[in-house]
Amino acid sequence: MINKEIVKELVKNFIAGRDIFLVDTKVSTTNRITILVNKPSGITIDECVMISRHIESNLDREKEDYELNVSSPGLDMPFRVREQYEMSIGRPVEVIDIEGKKTRGILKNVQGEGFEIESQKVNGKKKESREISLNFDEVKSVKEIIKFK
Repeated sequence: MINKEIVKELVKNFIAGRDIFLVDTKVSTTNRITILVNKPSGITIDECVMISRHIESNLDREKEDYELNVSSPGLDMPFRVREQYEMSIGRPVEVIDIEGKKTRGILKNVQGEGFEIESQKVNGKKKESREISLNFDEVKSVKEIIKFK
């Protein structure tokens, strides 16, 4: 089986000094390698291809066969790394805390070990805004809310 840490290092070496960040790396027992990458302006297909070629040039298919997939995380995928939170500042997010409670709001900032959202609560005929601060370890998942017009 291909070692996940070796694959991770190959990706990190390639993206070092570039505006690209690693979101996740998975290697299945059948050597299906999945690499999720992104960057603040959005990763391009060409950049995914370059990362894929770099990995392929450093792994030996003759020694051990594998399937390789390099892509950006899906729009509906929960955040996994700090950079994803930073990319979504000012956008609506849905937070599910460790107790399972859902909260929706605008991601205001990311600092230290957590982040803040501004949530709107309807109280009668008026809306009340409240700032909620959460640590990363207090949430099960956070994902951007996608609105289709």
